[in-house]
Amino acid sequence: MEEQGGTGVRTRTDGRERPLCAEYDTALLDLDGVVYAGGEAIGHAVEALEAARDGGMHLAYVTNNASRTPLDVAALLTRLGVPAEAAEVITSAQAVARLISEQVPAGSRVLAVGGEGLRVALRERGLEPVESAEDDPAAVVQGYDPKLGWEQLAEAAYAVGRGVPWFASNTDLTIPTGRGRAPGNGALVEVVRIAAGGRPQVAGKPLPPMHRETILRTGARRPLVVGDRLDTDIEGAHAGGVDSLLVLTGVTDAAQLLAAPPHHRPAYVAADLRGLLTGHPETEAAVHDGARRVTGAAAGRPGWSAANCCWRAAAIRWTGCAPAARRCGRWPAGARARAWRRRRRWRGWASAEPGWAEPWRGGPGPRRVPAVSPPVRGRSPAPAVMVTGGRGAGLGAGYRRSRRPAFRRCGCGPGRSVGGGVL
Repeated sequence: MEEQGGTGVRTRTDGRERPLCAEYDTALLDLDGVVYAGGEAIGHAVEALEAARDGGMHLAYVTNNASRTPLDVAALLTRLGVPAEAAEVITSAQAVARLISEQVPAGSRVLAVGGEGLRVALRERGLEPVESAEDDPAAVVQGYDPKLGWEQLAEAAYAVGRGVPWFASNTDLTIPTGRGRAPGNGALVEVVRIAAGGRPQVAGKPLPPMHRETILRTGARRPLVVGDRLDTDIEGAHAGGVDSLLVLTGVTDAAQLLAAPPHHRPAYVAADLRGLLTGHPETEAAVHDGARRVTGAAAGRPGWSAANCCWRAAAIRWTGCAPAARRCGRWPAGARARAWRRRRRWRGWASAEPGWAEPWRGGPGPRRVPAVSPPVRGRSPAPAVMVTGGRGAGLGAGYRRSRRPAFRRCGCGPGRSVGGGVL
């Protein structure tokens, strides 16, 4: 990780000329949104994982989804064309079962509000799952189950309200499906919290119990976390001190990546799992003539995909603010104000080049617009990078159309901002 000022803030990519499958011994792969979605394999996932395994990389499947048993997950992966064994699957149910077993006596009853995967994990730890708060449980545990109903949530609320220790496999608010995003276990945990109060002990990503469970079961020495969520996969890798690869096939899009806080920034980014099979040249950003531009080995490399363009834009966004505000001599008098009055006609698309945009509706194609932040009362306009560009940048899908001003304060200092897109 490249640090800025010794603070641990990522401002550039980690350079890897060799494929990632040759740099790391184990890939700790998330499942939902990375390998499959809605029970169907994500594009290029099967071929990429097969090639990575043939290249000597060990594959382990780490999921916050506690509804299925490892055996069921392995069978699903095999059906999708990715041969897997139950021992290669690590679930948040296994992590939370270990956490509970360390705090209650062996053989204790545990109110299990979740799927079969949660109950199987509890039995492996010598605990007895029950279904009612009247069974005198020593603990309550919640895990994701698409068939979960009001009665099960009510039983959990009754037990938690009586002061029974409360655990949760994970707190992901959403889960990707073949039809879009659906409520995850975190949403169900909030239902119980609102009814009974308190906070559960959580075992799943990004917290240490899940990382510990993964390392104990895989024995990985140089792992690479591969996921689609910034707040679980990438944050968990950051907390564990290991590198991470973000794939844009799940819940995270380009706009969220550009706005990521320091502990949500991955070491690498790729459009899909084919990113395991390629090198990732170093990318950084530098200031030239009052605007930040991408430099390093990745700059100007032809054939970059949407994910690579997004990483180049993120390198600019994460570097910080531009130098002190100054006026741009290229503009004639009044041009700033006229450009700002026309702001609703423009829509930004992310790319690495500053100052390019295209009309909101129709028009003759890309035009050059000044790369400067809008006037702010009491402050001079500040030079800024506009992470905008034509559709060739390949990131239009990651941005939503908006008729609001396409500028946002970055919070790094007065009179400075980062423009372009709706970050």
